[in-house]
Amino acid sequence: MKFGKKDHLAGLDIGAAFVKVAELKTTKKGRVLHKFGIAKVPEGMIQEGRIADMEGLAEIIRFLFKSHKIKEKNVALSTSGHSVVVKTISTSKVSDEELHRNIRAEAEQYIPYDIDDVNIDYQILGDSEYSAEQMNVLLVAVKQDLVDEYVELIRMAGLNPVIIDVDTFALQNVYEILPDVDHGRITLLLDVGASKTSVNILQNNYSMMIRDMTNGCYQLVSVVSEQLGIDREKALQIIMGQVDYPKSEQSLEELYDMVVGNWCSDICEVVYAFESGPGKARVEKIVVSGGGGFIDLLAEKLTAALKVRVSKINPFAGLICDAKDFAELEAYQLLAPIALGLAMRRVDDK
Repeated sequence: MKFGKKDHLAGLDIGAAFVKVAELKTTKKGRVLHKFGIAKVPEGMIQEGRIADMEGLAEIIRFLFKSHKIKEKNVALSTSGHSVVVKTISTSKVSDEELHRNIRAEAEQYIPYDIDDVNIDYQILGDSEYSAEQMNVLLVAVKQDLVDEYVELIRMAGLNPVIIDVDTFALQNVYEILPDVDHGRITLLLDVGASKTSVNILQNNYSMMIRDMTNGCYQLVSVVSEQLGIDREKALQIIMGQVDYPKSEQSLEELYDMVVGNWCSDICEVVYAFESGPGKARVEKIVVSGGGGFIDLLAEKLTAALKVRVSKINPFAGLICDAKDFAELEAYQLLAPIALGLAMRRVDDK
């Protein structure tokens, strides 16, 4: 979904807990991190992926760009949640032109909304593994009112919305450029945000299964806040490791274990469904991003349940960064991937 012409873009990741912005420069030596900034979003300003306070959020974005002296007005942003449908479908092999003409009819059987109310994009992935006459197509459908909402927000912030992507793909963009990654291994990219969790199982940069779930760190925020009698901001700081966790709180540990255990169960269900598919392939590693990456218990439970190595993403590893910025960037490595992936986009991308 494209709205502008200029090639260079700033990546803007608008989450329920934080807004992140990134700007990259491409040189002969590689991609250079030019700017990165992050700002807190008051809880409730974004609810279930929809914007509850348009002017308040626009002001946060304006301040973020101003405080980090980002002059680029053209931005790539992304969406997620129940208003976004991402699905791999199989269809008869046809020319690109014929598929373009027929894609809405093809998509209608997979989209749980009126086809006239969604914005559709797609990408041909290649031959189907089941039939020589079929091909796989990655279908993306976003409700038009959600697109309109984000376009209005970006313009209200004084910026120009050029590309609207999907969180899952922006994260994958970053993962694909990381050094020392064996892309042939089946990998689960797991992004646990404030109000949603995204699962992307991929091999050789090809997504084989994508799922979004409503689990998120705000569930833990509620538990910690209520159990300790503290405000939710302080609870979020505890979850992110910015404030020491009170280990003596046995009841809190039990609730923590229950919430994270539910996350793990839902993630494992997706993995089991994938592994029971026709290829009987197994997930070989898990890479975690988002606020959930700060929760060591999640990695421990996933390792125990799935018997695979779990690591935390470092999206800056694939970029050239100023040495003096490394210490500060390390604190944000779990929160930065989507903004960085969006900053890699260009206007003429598919």
